[in-house]
Amino acid sequence: MRIEVKVPQLPESVAEATLLTWHKKAGEAVRRDENLIDVETDKVVLELPAPGDGVLVEIAQPDGSTVKSNDVIAVIDTAAKGASAAGAAAASPAAPAAAAEAKPPSAAAASAMPAARKMIADQGLDQATIPGTGRGGRITKGDVLASAGEGAAGAPATVPATQGAAASARPVPVVPLPAALGIRPEQRVPMSRLRARVAERLVQSQSTAAILTTFNEVNMQPVIDLRNRYKERFEKEHGVKLGFMGFFVKAAVHALKKFPLVNASIDGSDIVYHGYYDIGIAVGSPRGLVVPILRDADQMSIADIERQIAEYGKRAQDGKLTVEELTGGTYTISNGGVFGSMLSTPIINPPQSAILGVHATRDRAVVESGQIVVRPMNYLAQSYDHRIIDGREAVLSLVAIKEALEDPARLLLDL
Repeated sequence: MRIEVKVPQLPESVAEATLLTWHKKAGEAVRRDENLIDVETDKVVLELPAPGDGVLVEIAQPDGSTVKSNDVIAVIDTAAKGASAAGAAAASPAAPAAAAEAKPPSAAAASAMPAARKMIADQGLDQATIPGTGRGGRITKGDVLASAGEGAAGAPATVPATQGAAASARPVPVVPLPAALGIRPEQRVPMSRLRARVAERLVQSQSTAAILTTFNEVNMQPVIDLRNRYKERFEKEHGVKLGFMGFFVKAAVHALKKFPLVNASIDGSDIVYHGYYDIGIAVGSPRGLVVPILRDADQMSIADIERQIAEYGKRAQDGKLTVEELTGGTYTISNGGVFGSMLSTPIINPPQSAILGVHATRDRAVVESGQIVVRPMNYLAQSYDHRIIDGREAVLSLVAIKEALEDPARLLLDL
């Protein structure tokens, strides 16, 4: 029986997808639930499993094709089991031992992450020569970059990149080019769907919103002291490290409750006030900037927040975030400080009306009671849509975040 392999039903917000790299060739045997190809949307990469055992007799859509929901991209013949193996044996009768020892293509492909597989194919590398450092020995994008760098006669494997609302420091592949191209080589590669979508949304944000940014500085010493005092007990009790993002999220929610307009959005000629606090956390991933959402962050403890952020960060690197986890949000926090940023003007993530930029904490000279002292200072930046948020609400909400961080007891007492 012939079974059609179709593109899965895509979310309503996703019209099209791109086929990345087929892990099987026409004529090869496949097993049920074995990943045939990675399907890239503008938000996530989906694995498309085989619907049954058999032989992949036809690939209707090659790598790089643009597809829609329910498009037929391949055909599997369930009555032709073993045909691929028989054909392979007939094709190489002189080397049965070598064929037996050779690693099946599907096994090799399964040892690499989706983003790594695409890069291996793009750069024409031999996957068998790349050591994997990921979980279970899987090859990560960093492994591919390291391998490409070693083969580029000392050329750097990555260059820094700034993307979207935060500097995500996403590694950009440096592909060795033929020397015949001269000393000024160029390479043209198509944007990924995620990169194109990020570009579209950022241009939309700057074209439709009246974006202004207000700044303030916060003395992080009280939070640092609190963290140092309890971090060991916190990790032992909750099984997760006590970082700083939990405090920033709690402080932001504290401010949003005081100034609901900053948590609102524009819909046509209406202002929509959200009675919930879904906080987006900008995360750099091998595919680019993603913003998973902390749902009902006001109801989460600091331990819940730290645990969820750590899980999102890991799954972002593995390309395992779902569309639902990347959809929505009423306010975003972008932490460029993890990459050393001192100050930035983050771009609003539409349809939201504001975004908080957090930066690197550094010892700086400040004046307190007429004396110059050294304090660990962090510069905060809040970009806001001036169409609905006036300067008063923007400035006072950022001051509320500052005060909550400089006196964490305010969060407990709701002051």
